[in-house]
Amino acid sequence: MKNNFLEYSATENNVKWNEMIKREKELYSRNNDIRSQFERDYTRILHSTAFRRLKHKTQVFFSPANDHVCTRIEHVMHVESISYTIAKYLGLNVELTRAIAIAHDIGHSPFGHEGERILSEISKRDIGQTFWHEKNGLDMVDYIELLEDNKGNKQNLNLTYAVRDGIISHCGEIDENNLRPREDCIDLSIYNHPNEYNPYTWEGCVVKISDKISYLGRDIEDAKTLGILDEHLVELKKLFNDNSEEVINNTVIINNLIYDLCKNSNPDNGLCFSQNIFDMLNEIKRFNYKNIYLSEKLTTSKQYFKIVLNTIYETLKQTYQNKEKIKKMYPEVINDFEEWLCNYWNLERKECMKNDVIFNIDNEKNYYKAIIYYISGMTDNYAIEMYNKIIGF
Repeated sequence: MKNNFLEYSATENNVKWNEMIKREKELYSRNNDIRSQFERDYTRILHSTAFRRLKHKTQVFFSPANDHVCTRIEHVMHVESISYTIAKYLGLNVELTRAIAIAHDIGHSPFGHEGERILSEISKRDIGQTFWHEKNGLDMVDYIELLEDNKGNKQNLNLTYAVRDGIISHCGEIDENNLRPREDCIDLSIYNHPNEYNPYTWEGCVVKISDKISYLGRDIEDAKTLGILDEHLVELKKLFNDNSEEVINNTVIINNLIYDLCKNSNPDNGLCFSQNIFDMLNEIKRFNYKNIYLSEKLTTSKQYFKIVLNTIYETLKQTYQNKEKIKKMYPEVINDFEEWLCNYWNLERKECMKNDVIFNIDNEKNYYKAIIYYISGMTDNYAIEMYNKIIGF
């Protein structure tokens, strides 16, 4: 039913409102600013370099020659569009869903989920922590990303709690129906793994479901475009129980899933699909894993990603003990890393830097963690360029 969730919207009438709009630090104000708290978050994310770099990060298919195959930034815009449509129909705060949606994948590493797995292997081995993009996304907006304020000082994004929570809680790998927000305003640093807690807001739940709606259909369309599913089109047609004359493409899939979700969701039962559609979603997910994500077509690129990211990491890691020697061998590579690191380390910094010091470079594990953050922010192209500089003469 339309506007069924209106009384639960993220507005001043919501009992959670003060927690939703809370920031870790006071955000500078302007006399001529007409934006709401969540609109400020949206534009702060939009202006960040991490958001801009999403256009050159892999979604599923690496460096496609076809310009119409999805990259990470297009996926993010799909999630924003889908969550906006759902939230508007249900009566929820579309400003909040938009802000969460464009930020939700800001912590993704180069080379998509495969890059994430590679960095996690490195992180577990060297600093004893799992790397996952939802947590990295929260760290990015809290500690890494910098914006210049109206006085020329560089500070972190300092987003509201509701948006920060939506980022770390967005995991689209959901297998449960009837999604509802949690009641407690928890310290987000207690998260240990993806999907550990439900989002704090209904809007965060909408983005979480929109993420799944977006990637399942678009990945199928891209795989069809690239010819990966040529042998599985009959099986695919059966999955959708489709006796109509409609073709199977992303717009048809998204429209049908949004309609079913809005039709079946209510505050008592949560955000949910009909049982038939929910079962179909899980079948599509299994189909995608078998025929797309685990396809032999992607095997070679995965091996390449591992070589690239490990080479960069091991090269930068050597600078902890042999800085001058490694710098002589790879001056441009090391200079780029040091220029980035000086924004966050415990040595002398520029006067305009108003963000917190987060790396004590006298601590070996702290130094390795800085390298992982640095690599995670790279685009595919930049990582390859750095790799080529390392192996070239």
